Amino acid sequence: MKPQSEADNMLKNVHGKVGRYDFLAEPFHCDFSNRLFMGHLGNHLLNAADFHSNERDFGMHYLNTIHRTWVLSRLVIEMTEMPVAYTKFAVETWVEGALRFFTHRDFKVEDALTGQIFGYGRSVWAMIDTDTRQPVDLLKVHDGRILKYVDTNKTCPINPPSRVKMTAAAEFVRTIDTGYSDVDVNGHINSVKYIEHILDLWKLDRYREQRIRRFEIAYVAEGHGGDRLSFYREQTTPDEYCVRVMKIEPNGGEPLEVCRSKVQFAEKNAPTEAE
Repeated sequence: MKPQSEADNMLKNVHGKVGRYDFLAEPFHCDFSNRLFMGHLGNHLLNAADFHSNERDFGMHYLNTIHRTWVLSRLVIEMTEMPVAYTKFAVETWVEGALRFFTHRDFKVEDALTGQIFGYGRSVWAMIDTDTRQPVDLLKVHDGRILKYVDTNKTCPINPPSRVKMTAAAEFVRTIDTGYSDVDVNGHINSVKYIEHILDLWKLDRYREQRIRRFEIAYVAEGHGGDRLSFYREQTTPDEYCVRVMKIEPNGGEPLEVCRSKVQFAEKNAPTEAE
């Protein structure tokens, strides 16, 4: 596959439905195996989504002027392998569908030079009022401009986010405090920080022997800096785990569920369903 030129990418990003953005697997964003951290990959996907929406005037730049913002509701990432340090990779992103209160956005991650596909992602987003923190009708923004960029022809070969089911058998693992570095521009705990905290529930030996084949997360409620997060884990198959994250606010009160996650591991050379 012939890589696209920077000029081609810019033209496509301005006029097309699909955005393509180049990134680098920076060495200090990689783990002990010399491969990109899942959390940093998540950041790149969210950055690509932000670039794509801003270029089409339904992104944060415009939304902030009308007291609106995007919040991530669900995210799934399925990878054949992670880019190694110094790899130049590209993220393609497009809007698969849009309803009044939710939009579905997909991603493809590939080597920017060779075209090798590393993996795919799917996500669900909601738009909220930044003053009330309540959902708003996203189709009223610029008279539904987002519909102009819905791409029903481009497909994403991985399964969409599933419902993460947990039982009373889930075991408590740990509680952590949140602080400055956990809080993002929306004033709540960063979506990617949850990913990092969840993946820290396993010891290094797990990652020496296996890789993350598929990661899912569903956000239920907002958390804020100063909240204490408690993590509960349940093993559903030899290589699959579900995680529930509960928050305890600084002023006390009953614990509240903020997100659920499902993590599937695989041997380092095992393929994904997308291959």
